[in-house]
Amino acid sequence: MEVEFMTADTTLPPCMPLPRAMLRLPISSTAKVMYARMLDFVFLSGIEDANGILFIHFPIVELAAAFARSTMTVKRSLNELEDAGLILRVRQGFGEPNKIYVLIPKKEDSRL
Repeated sequence: MEVEFMTADTTLPPCMPLPRAMLRLPISSTAKVMYARMLDFVFLSGIEDANGILFIHFPIVELAAAFARSTMTVKRSLNELEDAGLILRVRQGFGEPNKIYVLIPKKEDSRL
């Protein structure tokens, strides 16, 4: 990998967004990176539902491959994110991937 020093004129390579509030949450680093990737995916290719709200389809097997983690680790991270109120998963029909709504923290909460 080629690297260079940063200057005032340096253009950043493509990056994934991670809200600062995420850094203080008591969730695993894998869950935080997964959230950033899903948030990035929503911006790039989110699908609008009937209410105009963006969601993504990201099957667990694809998430596991993208992060080089086991499906069990991915499921655990998704549960962490859902328990923290950062994603909402809506079940679809049998064999269909869930709709995943990535929720945005509105402001820094005192517990974050």
